[in-house]
Amino acid sequence: MKSQFDRNKVMISPREVTLLAERLSTCSEITRFDEGEHREAWALADSFVDLESSFRKFLDEILPKLVSSQGDDLYNCMLETAENFRHVLYHILVQQKFFRYVAPTLDTSWRPPKVAKGD
Repeated sequence: MKSQFDRNKVMISPREVTLLAERLSTCSEITRFDEGEHREAWALADSFVDLESSFRKFLDEILPKLVSSQGDDLYNCMLETAENFRHVLYHILVQQKFFRYVAPTLDTSWRPPKVAKGD
């Protein structure tokens, strides 16, 4: 039996992650972040899998508890929300490099291109 997190899941198998990473690796705007053993396309594909799970958990499990909780349960649910958001931020700010520009910072030197080259 599938879990509730598998409902409408996009990234179902390791093969789909591989195919996404391979497609991403054809984009020079992404591979420019490759360094040493770090492969940006693979980091992004892996991040997307975890982000999908985190977003589904928030929407399917945490948010319904938030709107119906009170007192200590409400506070505990807020802590669970914070932990879920921490995990999301890790995948945006740490694991990969491409989306780091969205973080609040004084460094505004890199912006994504308006339209990808070659499109």
